[in-house]
Amino acid sequence: MADYLTAGKVAGRAGVNIQTVRYYERRGLLVPDGRRDSGYRLYGQEAVRKLRFIKNAQGLGFSLDEIARLLRMRVGQKAQCGKVKKQAQSRLVVVQEKITALRAMERALKALIRTCSAKATTDRCPILESLEDGRQSP
Repeated sequence: MADYLTAGKVAGRAGVNIQTVRYYERRGLLVPDGRRDSGYRLYGQEAVRKLRFIKNAQGLGFSLDEIARLLRMRVGQKAQCGKVKKQAQSRLVVVQEKITALRAMERALKALIRTCSAKATTDRCPILESLEDGRQSP
């Protein structure tokens, strides 16, 4: 098992925290290839590639459940790229919905900020009043 890496080394090479390696292992996304006599988990180079894959997929907004499906497709010989494309399209719809919601939040915050007179006391602050009564904009 000379070519195997400990969890700490795998984490370092993948650019993640060791707790991340342990978490992904608990979630079933990462499986050690073996153990030392001392009990330390050992991983091959594939674990580094898999960790990078997971982090990159998370960076695109995929959930861990979606990533698990993508990982299964990645190793499946019979899975077709079209299924991966569908997952990516699905994720894109979610991202676009979030962008729309964030833009609405931005507009509401800008409107609230415009109503604020910085010299007024907080008992007459339109931003605080809006948050209290649930108005999103003046």
